[in-house]
Amino acid sequence: MSEARQTAMPEQVKIGVINVAAFKNMAALLQFIVPEQGPVFAGSAIAINPEKVLTASRNTQLREVIEAADIRYADGIGVVKAMRRRLGRHVERIPGCELWQELMQRAARYQVPVFIIGAKPEVLEQTRDKLLAAGTSLAGAVDGYFSDEAALIAQLQQTKPKIVSVAMGTPKQELLIQRLQKAYPDCFYMGVGGTYDVYTGNVKRAPALWCKLNLEWAYRLALQPSRIGRQLGLLRYLWWYWTGKV
Repeated sequence: MSEARQTAMPEQVKIGVINVAAFKNMAALLQFIVPEQGPVFAGSAIAINPEKVLTASRNTQLREVIEAADIRYADGIGVVKAMRRRLGRHVERIPGCELWQELMQRAARYQVPVFIIGAKPEVLEQTRDKLLAAGTSLAGAVDGYFSDEAALIAQLQQTKPKIVSVAMGTPKQELLIQRLQKAYPDCFYMGVGGTYDVYTGNVKRAPALWCKLNLEWAYRLALQPSRIGRQLGLLRYLWWYWTGKV
């Protein structure tokens, strides 16, 4: 990290087997990644929710993927509540989808070059067009069906973006980020899952009131009842929370 950076990484809170950075809110994390003065943070970030905490406790590969990220931020109300209890102070939830959109706006404001990777070709094209219309300095865009990783790396090295977002789902996107970092390290990388679909309106996000009440999980369950197995697994996390294991 550059000595010019004025914002320090906040303390880490251990939630299950994962250390999560206790950023006060989204504004604090945005300032850390793209400060008003100084260079863009060179590293990677991954969103942490109860499901990842549970899976990482029994899946060594996912745990290693998560631990490899430089920033692990709280994107789940269950994680946030555990952090508040441990710290004795207020910590806000940072939804990954909203973080990416705010980061794109901040990149546009400071003319930080961005490179987007992932999603279907038509969704990527819509994302690119919307970002350009918003004034984002777009260095490049490659959909999630590319077959030549060496060519992608060469494109990054040639265009020199400072922010790269990858929409391919966990852990595929994080594993790709690790490989890209080795070849092109001077950049901030962020895995964003289905964010491009939400950004372009191809997937509907929960209404604002549901988000405010931290009930996005219930909204997704209502739309996709097949998620019930995953949601029932969160009862284990709830038990951990009440027994002080997280």
